[in-house]
Amino acid sequence: MKIYKPTTPSRRGMTGIDYSVLTKIEPEKTLTFALHRRKGRAADGRITVRHRGGGVKRLYRMVEFGQAKINNPGKVISLEYDPNRSSFIALIEHQDNSRSYIIAPQDLKVGDAVLCAEKTLLTPGNRIKLKNLPVGTAVHNIEVQDQRGGILVKSAGSSAQVLAQDEGFTLLKMPSTEIRKVKSECYASIGTVSNPEHRFVNLGKAGRARLMGRRPAVRGTAMNPCDHPHGGGEGRQPIGLKHPKTPWGKPALGYRTRKPKKASNKFIVQRRITKNK
Repeated sequence: MKIYKPTTPSRRGMTGIDYSVLTKIEPEKTLTFALHRRKGRAADGRITVRHRGGGVKRLYRMVEFGQAKINNPGKVISLEYDPNRSSFIALIEHQDNSRSYIIAPQDLKVGDAVLCAEKTLLTPGNRIKLKNLPVGTAVHNIEVQDQRGGILVKSAGSSAQVLAQDEGFTLLKMPSTEIRKVKSECYASIGTVSNPEHRFVNLGKAGRARLMGRRPAVRGTAMNPCDHPHGGGEGRQPIGLKHPKTPWGKPALGYRTRKPKKASNKFIVQRRITKNK
């Protein structure tokens, strides 16, 4: 973690990531393309996510979340920054001279060997079927459907833990403490995702947020009654409600938004531990 000296009011308390562990190299040209910025808008042009827009241009790195290179050993030739995700990425050169990006796990170093196979060594960066993992192994980039690529546990500093093997399913303890079943034929990567200090970053000033594409958010209490349930009143007033609401009148805190009959409910063995229990 990088801590800045308080040379200005905005610098006081500002923190950042120490990127000295990364390789000073340009991103692989064949694996990047210009990312079209949606600015929070859907295909019809209407805003579906508020407070998005602006920011610096980004090149998108094509990260391999699946297992396109099964039984094709590779070597880490660089650890790189990715502006599109919270974790670092690693550039892998395979035996057939092809290159690909993967999510870099913690403790992966330049020169390390990585392999995607049904059964391989339990070293960070290797990708293996869940059925071949012993209890207690930390994994990330987990598949939910066979050969569809990893979709679970990909953010910085996160990992899931293997709890048990049970009749074609592997029980995993997710970062949220939820315990769920995943088919044992699915693949997962070994280790914890890199850059665990990401959650402690203090932006320090509004300009840094604008560079990331975050636009200002107005408080509901500062609006008129027609614009927000918290709006109105003379001067600063309480919201006048028992519980806070979203701009669309839905409960803002502790409201369940998951569909009660969602198909994947049958794979959840134990719900996550919530703070209000």
